[in-house]
Amino acid sequence: MPDPAPKPARILEGMTGVILGVANKRSLAWGCAKSLSDAGMRLAFTYANDRLKDAVVKLAAECEGSIVIPCDVTIPEEITAAFDGIKAEFGTLDTIVHAIAYAKREELQGNFFDTSKDGYMLAHEVSAYSLTAVTRAALPLMEGRAGSIVTLSYIGAERVVPNYNVMGIAKAALEASVRYLAADVGPRGIRVNAISAGPIRTLSASGVRDFSSILDQIAEKSPLRRNVTAEEVGDACLFLAGPHSRGITGTTLHVDGGFHIMGV
Repeated sequence: MPDPAPKPARILEGMTGVILGVANKRSLAWGCAKSLSDAGMRLAFTYANDRLKDAVVKLAAECEGSIVIPCDVTIPEEITAAFDGIKAEFGTLDTIVHAIAYAKREELQGNFFDTSKDGYMLAHEVSAYSLTAVTRAALPLMEGRAGSIVTLSYIGAERVVPNYNVMGIAKAALEASVRYLAADVGPRGIRVNAISAGPIRTLSASGVRDFSSILDQIAEKSPLRRNVTAEEVGDACLFLAGPHSRGITGTTLHVDGGFHIMGV
């Protein structure tokens, strides 16, 4: 494993962002939050329910000037209230990190054709449609800010990954949403991109059956011969949120040790 990247200069000083999807310190959302906060961005963290609240509050305390607000993305009124709260506290918004995904555990094993209609719709509502809903709510705060929206995807959107099933279909919808949203909001100066991260042991990944075997195969076959870390995903998010990526939009950036280029 390479040494960690040096702590970045505070190139995002004076900017604000919202992080949706932090669950614990292993979350990719937390890796993104740390990279943005270390670079000077002030952050709002959301939590979906009371079960997650204490963990998110504890982590947010490590990021200077952060706030914590409830936001269940399946409830439109909560999305509206969350961005009203961000407006009251921050005034404007520069960055959204959308790191929300969910599917029923029983849908992440066996045959895809056994996916239930309810499971299919739920996975798409939480994992894909929520990006559109959040973007719409955030637009008034991002007008004129040259803002950046970043979401998290996975190679299961492009290829068949055993047991990923309905989540792969939802991630494909998410990546298509990135392209359509980028075309919509580009004239407003706002960029929309996705990071397709390699597999990392997170709370959500633990729901995929035989996940450990996926990690082993990536480490064996990727050009870098290892798995990536949440910190590396976080630094890619920092790049996409900051001025060095100002000409990039509608793109899915792979942070997977190069696995996506391999044929076999």
